[in-house]
Amino acid sequence: MSDDEVTLEKIQAARARLSGRVAATPCRKSMRLSERYGNPVYLKLESLQPTGSFKERGACNRILLLSDAERARGVIAASAGNHAQAVARHAAALGVVATVVMPETTPLVKVTAARRFGAEVVLHGQSYDEAFERALELGREKDLTLIHPFDDPGVIAGQGTIGLEILEQVPDVGAVVVPTGGGGLLAGVGVALKALAPHVRVYGVESRTFPGMKQAVEQSSPPSILGGKSIADGIAVRRVGALTRILVARTANGVVLVDEEEIAEAILLLLEADKTVAEGAGAVGVAAVVHERIPAGAGSVVVIVSGGNIDVNLISRVIARGLVQTGRTARFRVVLPDVAGALAELASVVAKLRANILEIQHDRAFAGVELGQTLVELVVETRGHEHVAELRTELLRRFTLQEDDL
Repeated sequence: MSDDEVTLEKIQAARARLSGRVAATPCRKSMRLSERYGNPVYLKLESLQPTGSFKERGACNRILLLSDAERARGVIAASAGNHAQAVARHAAALGVVATVVMPETTPLVKVTAARRFGAEVVLHGQSYDEAFERALELGREKDLTLIHPFDDPGVIAGQGTIGLEILEQVPDVGAVVVPTGGGGLLAGVGVALKALAPHVRVYGVESRTFPGMKQAVEQSSPPSILGGKSIADGIAVRRVGALTRILVARTANGVVLVDEEEIAEAILLLLEADKTVAEGAGAVGVAAVVHERIPAGAGSVVVIVSGGNIDVNLISRVIARGLVQTGRTARFRVVLPDVAGALAELASVVAKLRANILEIQHDRAFAGVELGQTLVELVVETRGHEHVAELRTELLRRFTLQEDDL
């Protein structure tokens, strides 16, 4: 494959092809992010697509490009979840039988959605790469056409339609921040923007756990990343595409990395400040902006929120951790005399400082305290880091705190 297989003309043709089938998503200004970044920041909300992800565009465009014979045989796809849903939805709409292979670790919300759209779902392996190998095997066995999640000209052209919309929605755009896994979204958006507005800076964002594209464009040959677990499962790709690598190297201004804790913080920030639900992969761009990985420059910044399919259990864990990191929940271990009235005195101190006790536990046997003492663990609702420090100071003045809370 060569880089001339994806052109502005093919992206424009994809846009016409997708009309009436895939929604043009809103690009909304974020007041909180604009204040923090010091420049207008807009959110391109691909999370509002029917399947909750930008993958709608590439999957639909590629299926529409199938020959009659290919449609009759059926299609197969491998995916961490979002591409599978998109293939399932648009294959069903066009009367094409679809099989999707997903890792066994895929969030239930994505597996359920793919089945709901009518696809046969095969769960295989612990990663996208293992699922992809199984999809190749099944495709050969059953003579199915593979709909690649990123390394396909038709898929890339479909994703590139986002770039066309951004230029219309934010005319003064100076930079676009793109979540990056295999590179299809970054490649497509990069081709569209550099063709029509070469001054616009294009940045990819990856989890530091899976820095495949950054290493691929900085090295002579793309490496295979060992990887690990990531909250951004949608971009947890060990090897980027051959075509996407070429296109990204030609059109992107850089690829930056964000940490897992920063991604979790971004999910919470979007939820709280912008009332936007984003999955880990969808929030990496916001993490990059908040933590100043994107160089300042002229014009507005558009961050693509690429997906919103996050498991509710994960949301609860992200919220809980985020509350701790922002000083709105704190834990103290207080050593008290095991006598009547001691707990009441402790509760009174907390109440006077306007903190709210959420959980309380006593431990007389396993805490290593002396006989006649008890360890009381408090989880309290607080108003921020200053409030936590004020409460800690007063507790230290009145009681003994266990060492690891000092």
